[in-house]
Amino acid sequence: MARPKPATFDKQKTVAENRRARFDYFIEDTFEAGLMLTGTEVKSLRAGEASIAESYAEVRGGEVWLVNANVPEFSHGNRFNHEPRRPRKLLLHAREIDKLTGAVERKGMTLVPLSIYFNAKGRAKVELALAKGKQAQDKRQTIKERDWKRDKARLMRERG
Repeated sequence: MARPKPATFDKQKTVAENRRARFDYFIEDTFEAGLMLTGTEVKSLRAGEASIAESYAEVRGGEVWLVNANVPEFSHGNRFNHEPRRPRKLLLHAREIDKLTGAVERKGMTLVPLSIYFNAKGRAKVELALAKGKQAQDKRQTIKERDWKRDKARLMRERG
């Protein structure tokens, strides 16, 4: 019997966040994936330097890769410094990879990284979402709902 997953991930220090993803996609399911890094990449992440705004994940050959994530070179690195936009392997269980592969191939969904963070043990993790793209009218509806919530909160503050 499979162990139940915790409701939320244990985020200690968030390094990078993809805030645009929740606006551009309907988030169906989220996964926590480990991130295979080199030494200077870890040092850059600990310094808080990373960007996943235009990155995505893809399944290649039974493995999941984070593509186009920018982890800048470490400032005190030497000739063994890493390449900033290299594809990085994500560490997931085989059952999770199979589930992601099926959803991407059959349902036409996308793998979007939501955030990179360090957990309580100090390991770099990626919050990966299985998402479906929004149409323009869906985005307009999201904007309307967000504005209405803001106006409602302002009215409640003024009245009471």
